[in-house]
Amino acid sequence: MSLHTADERTVLEGLLDAQRTEIALLLDELDDAEARTRLVSSMTTVLGLVKHATFVEKVWFHSRVAGVPREDLRLPRTPAESFELAEDDTIESVRADYDDACDRSRVVAAQHDLDETWPWHDGPVSLRYLYGHMIAELARHAGHGDILVEQFIARRPVGTD
Repeated sequence: MSLHTADERTVLEGLLDAQRTEIALLLDELDDAEARTRLVSSMTTVLGLVKHATFVEKVWFHSRVAGVPREDLRLPRTPAESFELAEDDTIESVRADYDDACDRSRVVAAQHDLDETWPWHDGPVSLRYLYGHMIAELARHAGHGDILVEQFIARRPVGTD
């Protein structure tokens, strides 16, 4: 079945999974040093973007929808802190955490209807909204990451990419 003609839930899940894949692919063309390198004045690095994407998966699906307290998930207090890298963060470890978070998010979401809602500081939020929010969030960060990856590739000698 094509996403172009699928039912609403299949479309939303398919679009979200496409963005999840784009986030994971950011790490494919870099080594650990490049993935940790800051090219902009903010804390943003390619590895940090993937770590942040793990954070948003856990905040929304694991905590908000599944009801696991944020402390139990050992989440950073703020979104900005979710970009911070630990000494032992590597492409392999951050990707594994991200893949695990996405897998858990899929399991959590599958147990709920699109119209089901959860409290949020701006009022109730539905699973339908959450899918849309996550698609936009991950697409934005995948774009940021694409630009950073392009910068690394552009710096390499011709024929090494």
